[in-house]
Amino acid sequence: QVQLVESGGGLVQAGGSLRLACAASGRSLSGFDMGWFRQAPGKDRELVAAISYSGGSTYYEDSVKGRFTISRDIAKNTVYLQMNRLKAEDTAVYYCAADTSYGLGSPSYDYWGQGTQVTVSS
Repeated sequence: QVQLVESGGGLVQAGGSLRLACAASGRSLSGFDMGWFRQAPGKDRELVAAISYSGGSTYYEDSVKGRFTISRDIAKNTVYLQMNRLKAEDTAVYYCAADTSYGLGSPSYDYWGQGTQVTVSS
C-alpha cells in the first residue's frame, strides 16, 4: 500500500511559480515511475509530467515543456513538480500518482493522492 499526499498548491498570478510536493507513506516509491496529472473543470484528467523510477527519464506534456520540471528525492520519498511561468490555463487540481507497471507495459497508475488546487489568475 502507498499513501500519497500532495501539497504546495495555491493562488498565483500569471507568470509566477509554485512547487508542488507529493509525499508518500506506506512504502518506498523507489520502484515506481511517478506522474503528475491535472484536471480542470469540465475537462478530462491529463498527464502533465512523469519521471522514471530512477529519475533518469522524464516526460512532459507539450504545453508545459520548458516551464515545468518534475523531480524526485528517493531519500525523502517525495516527488516534486516545479511550475514556472504559470498561465491561466494551468489552473486545475493537480494529482500525483504511482505507476505500478514496473516498466513492463502500459502505465498503470494505481495509487493517487487527494489533489491540490492550483489557481492562476490572469
